[in-house]
Amino acid sequence: MEVNQYLEIFIDESKEHLQAINENLLLLEKTPEDLAIVNEIFRSAHTLKGMSATMGYEDLANLTHKMENVLDAIRNHKLQVSPGILDVVFASIDDLEAMVNDIASGGEGKRDVTEVVDRLLKIEKGEMVSEAPSPIQEDAAPSGDYASAEYDEFERTVIQQSKEQGFTCFEIGVELRSDCVLKAARVFMVFEVLEKCGEVIKSTPSTEQLEAEQFDEMFTVTLITQEQASDIEAKVKKVSEVERVTVTEVSLQPLEAEEAAKEIAAALAPAVEPKKTEKIEKIEETKQKKQQAVSNKTIRVNIERLDILMNLFEELVIDRGRLEQIAGELNNPELNETVERMSRISGDLQAIILNMRMVPVETVFNRFPRMVRQLARDLNKQIKLEIIGAETELDRTVIDEIGDPLVHLIRNAIDHGIEMPADRKAKGKSEEGTVKLKAYHSGNHVFIEIEDDGAGINKEKVLNKALSKGIVTEEQAGTMSDNQIYELILASGFSTADTISDISGRGVGLDVVKTTIESLGGSIGIEAGQGAGSVFLIQLPLTLSIISVMLVEIEKEKYAIPLSSIIETAIVKKEDVLNAHTQQVIDFRGKIVPLVFLEQIFEVPRENQGDDFYSIVIVRKGDKMAGLVVDSFIGQQEVVLKSLGNYLSNVFAISGATILGDGQVALIVDCNALIK
Repeated sequence: MEVNQYLEIFIDESKEHLQAINENLLLLEKTPEDLAIVNEIFRSAHTLKGMSATMGYEDLANLTHKMENVLDAIRNHKLQVSPGILDVVFASIDDLEAMVNDIASGGEGKRDVTEVVDRLLKIEKGEMVSEAPSPIQEDAAPSGDYASAEYDEFERTVIQQSKEQGFTCFEIGVELRSDCVLKAARVFMVFEVLEKCGEVIKSTPSTEQLEAEQFDEMFTVTLITQEQASDIEAKVKKVSEVERVTVTEVSLQPLEAEEAAKEIAAALAPAVEPKKTEKIEKIEETKQKKQQAVSNKTIRVNIERLDILMNLFEELVIDRGRLEQIAGELNNPELNETVERMSRISGDLQAIILNMRMVPVETVFNRFPRMVRQLARDLNKQIKLEIIGAETELDRTVIDEIGDPLVHLIRNAIDHGIEMPADRKAKGKSEEGTVKLKAYHSGNHVFIEIEDDGAGINKEKVLNKALSKGIVTEEQAGTMSDNQIYELILASGFSTADTISDISGRGVGLDVVKTTIESLGGSIGIEAGQGAGSVFLIQLPLTLSIISVMLVEIEKEKYAIPLSSIIETAIVKKEDVLNAHTQQVIDFRGKIVPLVFLEQIFEVPRENQGDDFYSIVIVRKGDKMAGLVVDSFIGQQEVVLKSLGNYLSNVFAISGATILGDGQVALIVDCNALIK
């Protein structure tokens, strides 16, 4: 079988199953007596094992099989859930994740798992009763080997008539090896052999249970044949991974007359109307199942295909802008109507494409409970993680990039934010610290908050460190707000830790977090207090490709300012402009707002001195504001954000460019870079 075509599906589904196992193990740790959770974990592990074996990744399949044995012992009450057992299962999951990641990066999924396999085997041998009867064996015949089948009236009649015609009925008991990986496949091969020998009329357990592998190693098949028992036994034994085969002839005892009468009466008892009712109910049930199946239909689409679709749509947006401009110039009613209709349709299409790319932040958040558990154990701390708003959706591109910064911020909160239980108790706090991870929408942005109720940030310590490193001057320090001081820990190489830990350093690497978030068009802020915990607030754009902007003009050059940064526009007389510390400012609704002249920033050659007033765009970054001075406003427009490429990657205050409807290029202003 050619498996390469299924590789991508295998990797995706393996990651989903491993994530499901991780989540359920964390639930099991809280409620160890809940066997329903164990069954969920077992099903995920069992599916993963079958997929791995089918794809030929034996190491992956074998480790999952060993883990499955431990889970099977737990659900059959042969083992009790304990922290020690869960630690070993968690360690197995780590190895399985590493193997799947290796396969995803082009490897063969090989890994030395000797240590974790030995630990699993010790659990299995030391605490699991290997000779204890399985559920099937408990219902077995007096011999104690295989489950004897019970036959209904129809099956008894078939067996009786076949004997009268010279056929023999055998019960074939089959036992598979305990390390058999694909039990359903072996069952299929046994059935294939037996169907060549005669007619299979029954199996115990049922064929549905056998296909779903809902049995231990033993099953029984009833066969009507003219072949000898020894020949049948020899043929079945040729199937690989079959441990033992027994063939016994079926000899039915005649039913007592009274019992037979009862069975016939029971079979004929339902009247016509109840039968109709039952049939209608079954039809309705089938309809409901079909409707449910339709509603759950999904299809996996490679993200690269969505990127191509988005690029094509971006070209369509550019052409749409051009058509709108031409329609405005010609002022033809029919053309205007057609362009308006096309704009509405393309707007709907844009919403659909963007929604296709949206992924719940849950896909990132799901990895954190396991990480927090492990860190809490490593640091001997008691920590509860609360996740709020995991269903909030973000563009896939942003999701892929935001994972590592969040990991660092959470590790940072646990290592340096949350105190040791004894210290918390001394401060009158609960011994268990809380880390809250919250996501929510606001306008065209998604906000993610990481909040802890730990020690907070020592403002004086941060300021002294910043002064000693020359990050700020004494003069600047005197005018800084508390939040501005806290944000100093995001500076490169800044750290207030007395000892460096390998888990995180508050400040070590936080500059990388800030850089990553700002590269996504987002921002990060900090709110904290000494002893009162801290909050890291991340603001991210919903999508990175198509944005709404205000087009402005400086001389003959056009610039685009993202609407997400704009508070409002204003026209101010030059005589109303004030001077403060060599900086031109305006009084905007009782607040002093500094002016930024874009013609100076972008070195636009000035041909005339302009009018007696300034056109100003008021923009905001956090709680700071600035007024961008331009010549005129063109209007609002949706544009496609294009990168300037590697050669122009470091242009100050420009985040990209866009092609307008008339073919002109407009640079997109990065307001965050202009506000200090």
